Amino acid sequence: MAVRRRKGGRDGVSSSEAETVDCQEKKDAAGSNAGFQWTPVSILSVAVGLFMAYYSGSTHGWLMATLHENVLWFSNIKEVEREISFRTETGLYYSYYKQLVNAPTIAQGLYELVHDNITEHGKTINILERFNIYQEVVMALLYRFLSLQKTVEPVFFYIHAVFGLHSVLVMSLYGTTWLLSGSWLAGILSAAFYTFNKVDTTRVEFTIALRESWALPFWYMQMFLLTVFFHPNLHRNLKVVTVSLLYVCTFCFALTWQFAQFALLLQAMALFGCAVLDVIPAQKIRQVWLIQAGSLLAVCVCQFFNKMVLCSLVLSFIPSAMLVIAFKERVFTRRGLSWQFAGLVLNVILVMVSMLLFNKYVIKTIIRTDADQHIFNFLMGKFGLSGNQRDFDAQLYLCETAFRVLPLDTFVRLSKSLVFPLYAVFHLCVLLVLMQSVLQNWRPPMYSTEDPATRNDAQNPPLPLGSAHPLLLQRPQLAYHAISAAVFGCLAVSTMRFKYLWTPHMCVLAAAGVADFEAWKILLNKLHAGLSESKVHLCRHIVTAGILALLFAVALPSTLDELKILKEFHDPDTVQLMEWIKKETPVSAAFTGSMQLMAGVKLSTGRPITNHPHYEDRDLRNRTKQLYQIYGRRHPQEVHAILKAHGTSYIIIENSICYERGHNIGCRLRDLMDMTNHHIVEGGTTGSEDHPATHARFCHAIQSGAPEYRKYFTMVFQNKTFRTYKVS
Repeated sequence: MAVRRRKGGRDGVSSSEAETVDCQEKKDAAGSNAGFQWTPVSILSVAVGLFMAYYSGSTHGWLMATLHENVLWFSNIKEVEREISFRTETGLYYSYYKQLVNAPTIAQGLYELVHDNITEHGKTINILERFNIYQEVVMALLYRFLSLQKTVEPVFFYIHAVFGLHSVLVMSLYGTTWLLSGSWLAGILSAAFYTFNKVDTTRVEFTIALRESWALPFWYMQMFLLTVFFHPNLHRNLKVVTVSLLYVCTFCFALTWQFAQFALLLQAMALFGCAVLDVIPAQKIRQVWLIQAGSLLAVCVCQFFNKMVLCSLVLSFIPSAMLVIAFKERVFTRRGLSWQFAGLVLNVILVMVSMLLFNKYVIKTIIRTDADQHIFNFLMGKFGLSGNQRDFDAQLYLCETAFRVLPLDTFVRLSKSLVFPLYAVFHLCVLLVLMQSVLQNWRPPMYSTEDPATRNDAQNPPLPLGSAHPLLLQRPQLAYHAISAAVFGCLAVSTMRFKYLWTPHMCVLAAAGVADFEAWKILLNKLHAGLSESKVHLCRHIVTAGILALLFAVALPSTLDELKILKEFHDPDTVQLMEWIKKETPVSAAFTGSMQLMAGVKLSTGRPITNHPHYEDRDLRNRTKQLYQIYGRRHPQEVHAILKAHGTSYIIIENSICYERGHNIGCRLRDLMDMTNHHIVEGGTTGSEDHPATHARFCHAIQSGAPEYRKYFTMVFQNKTFRTYKVS
């Protein structure tokens, strides 16, 4: 790969080389577009490419909406069933959209969000500060301002907005591939890869209101814009527009997902890698870092100075990285493999240590918060670095399948649809060429002259031997995607939950590799084909079209069969519970139960709840751990005291949790409560501080109706799944 040389004097760099760099920089600044001419054919090609981008994106959005309808029969089921279909935390988020849509006035609806005493009964919280629900606010305001009440039901306006955003997501992947490969046919291939591999690329059809469902479209729009921004010949005016849109997309991404800060951290690390390897101009990387930091600070302001945003590692990493890069530019200016490699190791160590020290001893000392401590506990437990393997909060994550290592069957599925083999080959080749380019750039310059005596003769300036590999020549955007995909690939392999941040990269690089002109040119030269450029273009397009046809032949039949499957949402026990609550309990009655169920109770009934699934607050985590004693082995009087302390009117016990057999021993909720209480786990390992429980399990023993239970609890509702007790 061609790496642009650093500005300023460097040992061993001749004046002719410096002039070459200066000319290249002037050419970049002028926005040169050499090699491309707007002809009727090129205009027609671009028009067809843009139409196919729209068609590919809209087809994906239609497919997701249709599958959602086919699985749930969403348009025909009752409203309460639609609401119940928003499982776990998605129901909590959607409830705020419903609340604002149904509020007497917009002002009152917003006031109730800022002064909410229903979500955590007994405590008034600012929903806009605690949760990332600005998307619900915007959608509710649009629904009311557009006066759609008589034409579209609120829920359909909401879900189709999400599916529409995912159409834009696919268009962004299409555009990124088109920019990297120079072929819109490759864009179609990447969109097809993404759509046909939906099991591993998206889950929007059944988690519509999940924060990532709103955020990821902005993430991949940002990825497209970064591809534009890193182009070496970007026109000034286009650069201004691109930077502005980059900020908007990064801001929207961070505003709509509480875990966006971690994706931005990995992106910032990938950019740091590009900076220390000199594959992208440091000035551009600094601009992206400033966009990231500015977006997060703006989000912090919008969320009423949310402390978790201020304490995010990425806001500690960015200033550390900028200082380290400034240090590198001043100190590590001399060529030489050993010198540059030592600098690379030192830079990485410096940035990581300074980030951690700055975050822990500066930011958290000033702000005094540990809202994100559960995430660090999870990471420590995940990689076996924690001495406490029984931390309740960490185990809630570690026991979930989604937070385990990416299973091998993922690669089998992705290989059957062709994407993984193509991605692996191209990504590996790009990384090898990138490494070769970096090593070449680090070596001292070599010169060739006919007469050594004239080596420094002005009439015969020294000529550098060799140049960077042509595959990455003037393509820093490809180098960025290679490094970024490697970073997110490591994350996805270690934690399955994050494969949705890697597999779209996979689709883009696989398709771009198939249609890459430089790669085909090198390959054909190796085969001694000696074809003209027009024939090289023809070869790459024929192969891309062939792989696209093969993909459709392999994947389209199963997709069409899936579209024929018609199901219907069916959860009569939960429907019965929600309808009983609405009819038989006071509006002010507060409910306690599992976090997932409580989100549904709030959405469907509007009753106050004591706990919920948004787990990013220390007080809520402590409260949940206390309330979950209904699944522990504690005396009924102790459980009653805890419930009354939080103002609970009713408790809902789920038999599926009380008698759970799905998880491994040690991961069932009742096991986690036993470990928290230092009770010996039934059938599990025993800790050094564990002792036998002196009481029966509350959720089971309460069914006996013994006097010690009847004194505090009265059963008021029961079906096959739920038991509801009134707290005296």
